[in-house]
Amino acid sequence: MRNWSVGISVMVLTLIFIIRYEQSDHKLPTNHTVDDASIEGESVQEPAKKKPHFMTLEDLDYLFSNKRFYGEEEDDELNNGFLVWSRMRPFIERPDALPETAQGIEEATLAMKDLVFLIYKEKRASSSDMVSKEIRRNCPGFVAAFDGDLSGLRPVLELPCGLIEGSSITLVGIPDVHSRSFQVQLVGSGEARRPIILCYNVNFSKPFLVQNTWTEKLGWGNEVRCPLHGLVKNQIVDDLPLCNEQTDRIVLEESSNEDAVMDLVIGNADFPFLKGSPFTATLWTGLEGFHMTVNGRHETSFAYKEKLGPWLVSAVKVSGGLKLLSASATRLPVTDDHAFLPIEEKLKAPPLSGTRIALLVGVFSTGNNFKRRMALRRTWMQYEAVRSRKVAVRFIIGLHTNVKVNLEMWREAKAYGDIQFMPFVDYYGLLSLKTVALCILGTKVIPAKYIMKTDDDAFVRIDELLSSLQEKPSNALLYGLISFDSSPDREQGSKWYIRKEEWPLDSYPPWAHGPGYIISHDIAKFVVKSHRQRDLRLFKLEDVAMGMWIQQYNHIVERVTYINDKRFHNSGCKSNYILVHYQTPRLILCLWEKLQKESQIVCCQ
Repeated sequence: MRNWSVGISVMVLTLIFIIRYEQSDHKLPTNHTVDDASIEGESVQEPAKKKPHFMTLEDLDYLFSNKRFYGEEEDDELNNGFLVWSRMRPFIERPDALPETAQGIEEATLAMKDLVFLIYKEKRASSSDMVSKEIRRNCPGFVAAFDGDLSGLRPVLELPCGLIEGSSITLVGIPDVHSRSFQVQLVGSGEARRPIILCYNVNFSKPFLVQNTWTEKLGWGNEVRCPLHGLVKNQIVDDLPLCNEQTDRIVLEESSNEDAVMDLVIGNADFPFLKGSPFTATLWTGLEGFHMTVNGRHETSFAYKEKLGPWLVSAVKVSGGLKLLSASATRLPVTDDHAFLPIEEKLKAPPLSGTRIALLVGVFSTGNNFKRRMALRRTWMQYEAVRSRKVAVRFIIGLHTNVKVNLEMWREAKAYGDIQFMPFVDYYGLLSLKTVALCILGTKVIPAKYIMKTDDDAFVRIDELLSSLQEKPSNALLYGLISFDSSPDREQGSKWYIRKEEWPLDSYPPWAHGPGYIISHDIAKFVVKSHRQRDLRLFKLEDVAMGMWIQQYNHIVERVTYINDKRFHNSGCKSNYILVHYQTPRLILCLWEKLQKESQIVCCQ
């Protein structure tokens, strides 16, 4: 009965939503239907993909301010996933908004339209006890194709929910003996002409390997070519060189005879691909970039580009002179079957009474990091302080360009009640908006004495953190691993590159490293109020931005306390920690087990 009533609520709201659009001349396209479903004689239409009509912020506010859409069975209003959504509007409509804001909002709007219809489709199938496998299996952990599946122009692999750190794609093939080149492309989603997250080009006529990206807006980016030339030789990604040193030693004599050059390539032992010889190549995702190994040897690395991370990849394409024998992808992002399996009660966010709590922890996460979030729910989110409602933990997540990922997040949010959605797509350049959202959450929605920001690959000792905070000031506090003397990165291509126009000074004010820091309630309140009044500048590096805002607050109160604690480890793990970063789900589970069974504050290898 409950599922039926929720389904009816969604149906009614969807109809109202469509009527509002038609009245405001925002016609929804009518070239696709959802299972030929109809509501009171009106056909429910899916949005067209080629000519999207974006919802306005007013439409989004209207849709998600209705509690019945989120689920009238929700017992605790504070577990609603859209409590911050409408409150963000003044902060993302600023004329001085971050550069990616408009694109992030537009893509989120289209994603939400798709999600509304998919939710309706699932509710309708659930109410009739006809849940299809297509709806249930959105995010497989493994996909593969062999022989006959590899012919034609279609992608050799479809990756429904993208890639995460540790994912790998393995290709087995034989370059054609007459081939000049072949290409492997990781294709993204989210645009009319889908971006190329990575183009891996093998050229036999030189020979060389080239890696690059392409977007409709910017075209081709800066390529990485192996053998290397110029100043990039010293660059590394995830502690690996951009190019294998043996490949770098390839030196070809100039020759006008193309056949002679080709013959030389065929016999070159240092070049990883040989014409007519089978190879096994594995492309895997690290923390900082993509890496390619061929026949077990590392060959190339390529740092992730902004807005072109592995989470966005939706397909693998292969072209050129290559006979592909098999293709597979493993360690893909998968999520528990939240919609159809019982949920452990201890993993759900405890209901909150609305009274002020001691600490709110905001965990910055992205859509397809399902396993990371589950690892936190099963470990440090089980501290007694969290279960007893002294501490609240919420995941702060932007939307995904992939509707299947958004549907899984929706299910997850409904199951655990610990997710707050943002009204924009998760781009690195918009992290500061998440920081503002966390301050809103900790002052307007779940009032907390202290507010902590951390990441979904961090392990936090909540008990030790609370103990340490007892000795700290309750106002005007920044607590974490603080950098008191740092400068902007002026190197183009760097993830942290800052132009003079963005920050003209040669140094930053004191700031705490993003994997984990704590601010007091009054600072969060100041951030929200001052941003609403547009007295604070937005800055794409969220942890540095908080340092800038606190510096401005210090001009008012003249008593901000900066407490540097080296037990906050922003890179890797060290014993006797309060927080450690860059931990995989397996390591996080191991750290928790050592604390629970052995009472050891040591790292896991």
